[in-house]
Amino acid sequence: MWALMVLLGCFNKWQYEWLNLYPRGASPHSFIRDGAHSWPADILFPWLLMVSRGLSKASSDLRYKPSTMHSEKLSPIVELNVGGEMYTTTLSTLKKHPGSKLAEMFTGQPKLRTDSEGRFFIDRPGTYFKYILEYLRSNQVPTQCIQDVYKEALFYDIEPLIKQLEDSPQIFGELVARKQFLARVPNYSENIELMIRIARAEAVASRRSSVIVCVVRTEEDAARCQDALNSLDMDKKSVVKFGPWKAAPSISDLLDCIQMDVEAKGYKVSFQPHIAEKGFRFKSHDFFYKFLFTWW
Repeated sequence: MWALMVLLGCFNKWQYEWLNLYPRGASPHSFIRDGAHSWPADILFPWLLMVSRGLSKASSDLRYKPSTMHSEKLSPIVELNVGGEMYTTTLSTLKKHPGSKLAEMFTGQPKLRTDSEGRFFIDRPGTYFKYILEYLRSNQVPTQCIQDVYKEALFYDIEPLIKQLEDSPQIFGELVARKQFLARVPNYSENIELMIRIARAEAVASRRSSVIVCVVRTEEDAARCQDALNSLDMDKKSVVKFGPWKAAPSISDLLDCIQMDVEAKGYKVSFQPHIAEKGFRFKSHDFFYKFLFTWW
């Protein structure tokens, strides 16, 4: 646009200068002389006027008409490629909840890339998008794959769906019951990662590896567990300690949570009480459990 305006200005200047050079009353077949050059007036003037008018029109079009790229509107029918799964829906369906991230993707100029067929591409699990789409179409809350659909609802920031899923037994139980309990167990997440690191370190040339876990519910149990640790014939650094906590769930509840969260990371794991040698001062299985990681 800037270059076109400069070129137009140059032509207007040349046109003005040539008109000043052309004598009034001169024959249309006469020549205009500019130093060593002679220019046929009947050829030069029409050409100069045509170019000047053409540039003026182009400049006007650019100045007053919006670019096709920016004025182009999305089709009311939208084709999507979500993680390799193909969907067809309407623009109004995708924009049903204006404050959502999904609606923002299709507001104004599209912010998504397209695949080789021109479909808008969203790099998310396509399997669960059908549940998102069904909710947008009919307000039907999914009853399958609740945990996975909940993650997608969070990603697309569809607030009404998020709230309804959080009221479902699966999500309510996870967020309000289990997660709230685990939040009261000191360093729970860090201890899960520590267990996995120990198990992987012991997996060299072995089908299984084990991790000893000490689980204590009260401060009194914690003191007894420490005494038991001092008596155990093992590397104390390899024992992972959970607790104490102030909540209703029992030790077996916590052991189930540990197994659930380790398996959620893709590991195959089981647990059993750890029985110490005879003559041990305490019942070691009151505190100690062996988690077995199976690699193949």
